[in-house]
Amino acid sequence: MGMGNAPIVILKEGTKRDKGKDAQFNNIAAARTISDAVRSSLGPRGMDKMLVDSMGDVVITNDGVTILKEIDVQHPAAKMLVEVAKTQDAEVGDGTTTSVILAGELLKKAVDMVDANVHPTVIAAGYRMANIEAQKILVDIAQKVSIDDEEMLRDIAGTAMNSKQIAGSKDFFSKMTVEAVKTVAVKGDDGKYTVDLNNIQTVKKTGASMEESELVKGLIIDKEPVHSGMPKRIENAVIALIDAPFEVKKTEIEAKIEITDPTQLNAFLEEEENMLKRMVEKVKSVGANVVFCQKGIDDLAQHFLAKEGIYAARRVKKSDMEKLAASTGGNIINKLEELDKDDLGKADLVEVKKVQGEDMTFITGLNEVKSVSILIRGGTQHVIDEIERSLIDAWSVVRVAIEDGMTTTGGGSTAVELAMRLREYSASVGGREQIAIDAFASAMESIPTTLAENAGLDPIDVLIEMRKQHKEGKLTAGLNPFTGKVEDMRALKVIEPYRIGKQAINSATDAAVMILRIDDVIAARSMPMPNGPPGGMGDMGAEE
Repeated sequence: MGMGNAPIVILKEGTKRDKGKDAQFNNIAAARTISDAVRSSLGPRGMDKMLVDSMGDVVITNDGVTILKEIDVQHPAAKMLVEVAKTQDAEVGDGTTTSVILAGELLKKAVDMVDANVHPTVIAAGYRMANIEAQKILVDIAQKVSIDDEEMLRDIAGTAMNSKQIAGSKDFFSKMTVEAVKTVAVKGDDGKYTVDLNNIQTVKKTGASMEESELVKGLIIDKEPVHSGMPKRIENAVIALIDAPFEVKKTEIEAKIEITDPTQLNAFLEEEENMLKRMVEKVKSVGANVVFCQKGIDDLAQHFLAKEGIYAARRVKKSDMEKLAASTGGNIINKLEELDKDDLGKADLVEVKKVQGEDMTFITGLNEVKSVSILIRGGTQHVIDEIERSLIDAWSVVRVAIEDGMTTTGGGSTAVELAMRLREYSASVGGREQIAIDAFASAMESIPTTLAENAGLDPIDVLIEMRKQHKEGKLTAGLNPFTGKVEDMRALKVIEPYRIGKQAINSATDAAVMILRIDDVIAARSMPMPNGPPGGMGDMGAEE
């Protein structure tokens, strides 16, 4: 019995399937669209992007990962490049644009090789070998840095800020950044430092210029004292941290109270007042003169606290309470009755300051300065948001430089040195992988060429000059986008932590190899495949 000509349907209707080279080229086209989207924002001459999400919120930034998070990427291969940026951001905090451009370039080179009938798995193997070799070269050319080398750490912070809006004030901010990171760095038993960036807190207020931002060795709590009669400044503060309400509890069960006599009503109200008085007396008896409360404080309790000269703030955020506990040495108490002298924290000074018309509480002079606060000022909300993003990048790179103790130079110098040495290495490798290693080396050079393009220079001339200087043994020769000349990056103080390069090359290789090895895309829902514009960017919604 013949089957007839009935089609065999295995996949659901509406399923789209791309096979073989089609699938590869589509995926690569999509991934490269992502890489091209951030390309123009690389380097000090890079441009910013304005992103408007579906709600109409505007973000103006040139931070690679922020751009990619805000674009609602639909294509599955393109999403992988967004992951590369996110990994780079989580591991290092800077170099997100670099890592995405590298991944895009590796894929672009792969297309040419696939066209020349080099098998994708051979390309993948070559890329892997090149990655391993590149990591060895990076360690070889890296230079040492220690936590005491303040000038170099400032240069590292400044390098991260070069391409940002705050480049004009980078000396001011890099000094602040290094001080902040050094304050929260903790030395381990093995002599190595670890830095928990959660201990650096940012408070943003518009108004004033960005150079009026300040570093506070201590904490800024965005709260004011609950009562106008409270002191505005308390020296030698003894701080109680309470996670319980200063209020008379309502009964859990339904209860009725029948009052038959007016004096009973007075007694009832007096008892309520006494309960609140006892709470305040409890705080006073242990010697606290400052109270931070995570819950509410009753109006009457506020009055009693003010009478006793105790400074109190209510509804303090949990994260702020935890920072207060860590930096004042106090404990957060859940039951007021159990407050004890040992639970109190200490600070030299707690005071209220007006910032742009709002009262804020500054806590300084902590014996264990485990946390610092940076008060960011700027003309508009968009500006201070971008300053915050730039500062986070800056202190992230200072952190990894301190933790790894190794630096490399920027301006494309490291990339060209890697490319040169990888070409030498590829000559010693037999087989077809050699072609892929050469391609990997050329892909590394996309960093200096992009820097040159963004600065309006001729990328080929720049690259030839850089190769020439590196051949002469000038390890640190990189592009100065402002003069258009190839100069010594160490002298120009363009220094990056070693981990930027390490992580960018690693994740770019992983993503490129993964996308390369796909030869079949089966999409169950109608997905914008790049028949129209490559990459199918969807609507620019926010993907958080």
